[in-house]
Amino acid sequence: MSCPHLSGIAALLKSSHPDWTPAAIKSAIMTTADVVDNQGNQIVGERLTPADLFATGAGHVNPSRANDPGLIYDLTPDEYIAYLCGLGYTDNQVRILAGNNVSCSMITSIREGELNYPSFSVTLGRSQTINPTVTNVGDAMSAYSLEIVKPPGVDVSVKPDALHFSNMNERLTYFLTFSQLQSGSGGSTGFAQGSLKWVYGTTRARDYGYHG
Repeated sequence: MSCPHLSGIAALLKSSHPDWTPAAIKSAIMTTADVVDNQGNQIVGERLTPADLFATGAGHVNPSRANDPGLIYDLTPDEYIAYLCGLGYTDNQVRILAGNNVSCSMITSIREGELNYPSFSVTLGRSQTINPTVTNVGDAMSAYSLEIVKPPGVDVSVKPDALHFSNMNERLTYFLTFSQLQSGSGGSTGFAQGSLKWVYGTTRARDYGYHG
């Protein structure tokens, strides 16, 4: 988020939501971004050719929608530390990044998929299940339905397939399972992208994931 435009938008969101963490602000920006341009066409890259999923990222930032994302994926510093320990960083390296004393031997490390991040990245072989948690920052009484676009060659299941909130800042967890389809069932090689949307009225909190 070093881009000055994004930094300015993050500052505006922080002024509007002073209790939001940096992770919450990033989540709001990512899950509400537009995946097409203002003409409704596919986003293009610097060569004016269709951008692939890595160039597109979350899409074009939509500040007004980011101010009211409905749901956010929040993260604590402790989760990042557990992830860094899981990557094999030494105590000294994590200590430099975290700014305080860390002993990875005393911490239960987590994988990338276990980070409560609004983008899911998995390398498929056997079936994998992750359990993201969303926080309701929209209407207190709200019910979100599910829309899924599955990546080619991948089966995606979500339980539950609806989220019902009764309070602001209420947190709910869902279980997201990725399974590779059998060869000959539409499987693919390389990487692919799908999306998962939680929908409430005109509010859409979109997550997306890759497989390779």
